[in-house]
Amino acid sequence: MDVILLRRIEKLGQMGDVVRVKDGYARNFLLPKGRALRATEANRARFEQQRTTLEAHNLEERKEAEAMAARMGDVRCVLLRQASDLGQLYGSVSARDVAEALAESRIAVNRGQVVLDRPIKTLGLHKLRISLHPEVSVVVEVNVARSAEEAKLQEGGVAAVPEQPEAAGEAEAESVSPRPAD
Repeated sequence: MDVILLRRIEKLGQMGDVVRVKDGYARNFLLPKGRALRATEANRARFEQQRTTLEAHNLEERKEAEAMAARMGDVRCVLLRQASDLGQLYGSVSARDVAEALAESRIAVNRGQVVLDRPIKTLGLHKLRISLHPEVSVVVEVNVARSAEEAKLQEGGVAAVPEQPEAAGEAEAESVSPRPAD
């Protein structure tokens, strides 16, 4: 299905572009959320009439997002989770968890704005992207730790999890193995 984008959509196109998308994506996401119109002649004419107001509205939203990004600066949040001795979490950290942690530090973002490229399943410092606007994003550092003390150590550069014991055992086995006789 061909649609006219009413705003910039990452990995799809800019405002005003006519793009071909799958029918389900258009019917279930783009059209109901008001992010696109079907690419008919009537809708193209309607878009051209409203283009200046849409661009002005987009510019206003972008300025607000840039102001919020400037306020966020170097935001860090700490999430306390239970984990194994090897640093594997008993579960994972979700976008909702990050949004709630940011809300505690008086930064209002919803979970849809938190971009998780891969699930967070280990202890440590993780960098996540927060998409405040299609053209404005901020990188936030999330510190996943078992306790507040461990979180402070991680921020100082100390790893929460020591070296893997399996790797140390293999190194010992190699150094102790007897050499063959010549």
